[in-house]
Amino acid sequence: MTFHIITIFPEIFGSYLNESILKRAQDEKKIEIKIYNLRDFANDKHKTVDDTPYGGGPGMVLKIEPIWKCIQSIKSKIKSQKPKLRIILTSAKGMKYTQGKAEKLKKYSDVIIICGRYEGVDERVAEHIADEEISIGEYVLTGGELPAMVVVDSVSRLLENVLGNKESLESESHNESGQKDFPVYTRPEDFKSWQVPEVLLSGNHEQIYKWRSQKKK
Repeated sequence: MTFHIITIFPEIFGSYLNESILKRAQDEKKIEIKIYNLRDFANDKHKTVDDTPYGGGPGMVLKIEPIWKCIQSIKSKIKSQKPKLRIILTSAKGMKYTQGKAEKLKKYSDVIIICGRYEGVDERVAEHIADEEISIGEYVLTGGELPAMVVVDSVSRLLENVLGNKESLESESHNESGQKDFPVYTRPEDFKSWQVPEVLLSGNHEQIYKWRSQKKK
């Protein structure tokens, strides 16, 4: 699976996407992450990708032209004969991102993520280019780079063999059952008189299973 991320700040992504499970997934060719600098697709020598909004108002708006050019360039380089492609625009006014959405996105061969910035993105991108707008919560960020990383992380871990233990997906919060995961503990069993529940130390797997089932919410 390939993630294509369009941004005006490509340096933001390295520290997170090149560590831990995501790094291993890339090294093992289970996922590929490609970062595109939107300024490379600007029309003028100053690499301008934003402009003032029609009708007035504060801030600057990302222009549609460089985004369109970048999308067309990405599409032309996708090697699959019949790619299953999804184009996402990160936006504070988008639909809230959920585990269910991550499950749907894992079925695509290529996901293009357009990172919003400034006062927003020319609305024609949402109307004519993106398949959907997503938001990771009811708050406003300075840009769409963090939501893009959330999408990459949440979808990648669902792909086959990205996580070392398949049971992690079966028992975790927000899975198909809709429940949250049970509490977990590890050594030491007594820390500052804060005790691990006795049932987890009992070795009685039936009782442990019942306790964990009761603790799921």
